Amino acid sequence: MMRVLLLSLALVAAPAAGFAQAKAETLADIRGQLQRLADDLQALRSELVQGGAPAMQAAGGASALDRMNAMEAELSRLTSQTEQVQNHVNRVVSDGTNRIGDLEFRLCELEEGCDPSNLPITQSLGGAPAGGSQGTAPVVTTQPATGAGAGAPELAVAEQADFDRAKAALDSGDFQGAADKFTAFTQSYPGSPLMGDAQYYRGEALEKTGDTANAARAYLTAFSGAPDGPRAPGALLRLGATLGALGQTQEACVTLGEVGTRFPTAPEAVEAAANMRNYGCQ
Repeated sequence: MMRVLLLSLALVAAPAAGFAQAKAETLADIRGQLQRLADDLQALRSELVQGGAPAMQAAGGASALDRMNAMEAELSRLTSQTEQVQNHVNRVVSDGTNRIGDLEFRLCELEEGCDPSNLPITQSLGGAPAGGSQGTAPVVTTQPATGAGAGAPELAVAEQADFDRAKAALDSGDFQGAADKFTAFTQSYPGSPLMGDAQYYRGEALEKTGDTANAARAYLTAFSGAPDGPRAPGALLRLGATLGALGQTQEACVTLGEVGTRFPTAPEAVEAAANMRNYGCQ
């Protein structure tokens, strides 16, 4: 029993090793681990006290309880920090979601025939992509995306071909055709791994046709669907630019400012800063 006690004390004394392996885990998982460690520590303390002087001596003498107290205090501090981080994340998600919802409302007001009261509830920032309401992706044999390696998301048959046809129309200057094809793509494959690219290119095509309001909505959808994805800096930049073109200068300044804040090393941050100077952003 004393060997188990000493081994457990050694494990609790080095929690950092466990935390290094938990980088990919959620904050809830980490809090759960901290609570289990605290419970184990309490059990070890009880066993040490019940074992009397022999157990205390085997654990390293009278200083064993002091070390356990220090461990308990550190676990309490780490638990408090995880709660603070969780609260901060929740506030950031709530604020970001509210901003996106406000932009959707403003864009709807600018779009002829759009009723703001019928807008769907804004998807929580960073949440799973919504897509069940606009149709269902075909349930067919799948294939990897072009150039994808092992483990890459698979595409439905004809999914890559449909995307490529829409992109070819855009590249050839058939902007209305490209916009229509990318719109059809987003409706046919709502959960596609190519959705971010499709919405971005759809925005680009709509912008070329002069449909700036719908272009802004497409850029907003591209960004909100994957706020940390490869298309996010460009989508946020183009969203800010289209808002400026629509006369929404204040919203454009805030959006363009977010490019440099969220993606300071991205090339789009430089262009966003230039646009902000053009709009006279403070």
